[in-house]
Amino acid sequence: MAEEELSNSLEFTPTWVVAGVCFVIVLLSLFAERGLHKLGKYLLHEKQDALYEALQKLKEELMLLGFISLLLTVSQRSISRICIPAHVANHMLPCKRETAEHKTPEHYFLNHSTNNGRRLLSSETTSNHCQLKGKVPLLSLEGLHHLHIFIFVLAVVHVIFCVSTMVLGGARIRQWKRWEDSIQKDRRSGQSTAHVRHHHHEFLKERADGYWRRAAIIGWMIAFFKQFYGSVTKSDYIALRQGFIKEHCPRNPDFDFHKYMMRTLEIDFRKIVGITWYLWLFVVLFLLLNVDGWNTYFWLAFLPLILLLLVGAKLEHIISRLAQDVKQTGVHANESAIRVRPSDEHFWFNNPRIVLNLIHFILFQNSFEIAFFFWIWSTYGIHSCIMEKLGYVIARLFMGVIVQVLCSYSTLPLYVIVTQMGSMFKKGMFDDTVHGALDIWAGDAISRRDDSKQSSSHSMHKMINNEASTTVDVAEQEMVVMERTINVLPCQVQPPSSSS
Repeated sequence: MAEEELSNSLEFTPTWVVAGVCFVIVLLSLFAERGLHKLGKYLLHEKQDALYEALQKLKEELMLLGFISLLLTVSQRSISRICIPAHVANHMLPCKRETAEHKTPEHYFLNHSTNNGRRLLSSETTSNHCQLKGKVPLLSLEGLHHLHIFIFVLAVVHVIFCVSTMVLGGARIRQWKRWEDSIQKDRRSGQSTAHVRHHHHEFLKERADGYWRRAAIIGWMIAFFKQFYGSVTKSDYIALRQGFIKEHCPRNPDFDFHKYMMRTLEIDFRKIVGITWYLWLFVVLFLLLNVDGWNTYFWLAFLPLILLLLVGAKLEHIISRLAQDVKQTGVHANESAIRVRPSDEHFWFNNPRIVLNLIHFILFQNSFEIAFFFWIWSTYGIHSCIMEKLGYVIARLFMGVIVQVLCSYSTLPLYVIVTQMGSMFKKGMFDDTVHGALDIWAGDAISRRDDSKQSSSHSMHKMINNEASTTVDVAEQEMVVMERTINVLPCQVQPPSSSS
């Protein structure tokens, strides 16, 4: 056994094999790096700054994965040489052992070598190290290798799912472009008022007519089923668009609401594509609770579907609530009184951002389910005890497909338009030129303030004068910058009072 292990080391491996494998790995890595670099240059050339920042976020996740991979590789031998009592290693197992005589280290190693067909380098040495002490290794080299692969597969599948969801959801939202074009066309032809009024009444008729709609249970039931068919109609789009423009862009009725929504979607994609600390904590919690007999893997598959249906019903219910608020003001009131009035009060905890966090968790959880399935299939086989029964596997895959399709074509488009009905508009309100001008203005104002503080240490009287003059200078600079940028602002509003 020792001779076999020695013959497999790099000391006795042909140099052409080592060089060839290194060449292929380095070549593939360079291709991936240059591909991402070219993609970033293309996004910058097309002025897709939001997608470019999302790509940078993706690179950060890849860097984190690289660090995790390096950490596992460097520390795997030290981890595998940590020994624990054999009886401790028999608690909270994801699969039951085939025999009952596994209470001793000898039986542990015999069963371990029987159940695993592959042996990594130095695994026998590590096993013998703990066996001599009458203990078992904390985690074998093979287990570390499988864990390494699982983390990588999880991150890759999560990115693929997020990108596919954004592409499909974006395609669905782009179908609303024809509604925006028809509104602009009617406005140029002078028929905009009658057109908007007609769809506004249709919106109230579909969403607010009937006393029974105001009942909480009935209203939530209607909202629940509404997300499956015609989640957003043309009347909904026009009514919500009018409410947004009247609230935030009263002096620009030609505001391109659809273009604004697409910008906000690109900005939100930066958050969704990342894997935050609480998502990694969820992975650790699942690995802890994946105990034989608990069926954690099966029951966990229902979580993204339940959350997705709840989020979709909530977004539909918000649209109905907005229509009911308009209905209560009176249809015969003046035009400014019957419009939809955006408000944070209709969202959970008065915070529209919670919806994005839930969608982020849903997409991650769904990708986790699929990644875990393919990882178990490729590593241990379809008949592994972790897979549980075949019926459970089919049910989990079916729910994963439902979540992906429903989130792409219903929930994500609903989120994009309904979350615009908050009390404040989002960062996508201003294009990149305006954001750049405002950033320059803010940076100059801060630097002037810091300079004034440094130069004011000579005397109190001089400090007061400098502070006063600096305040005047900053105010004058603000007026100049705002006068230069106000012509390109989409809504011609004051930016400082409407941050996202």
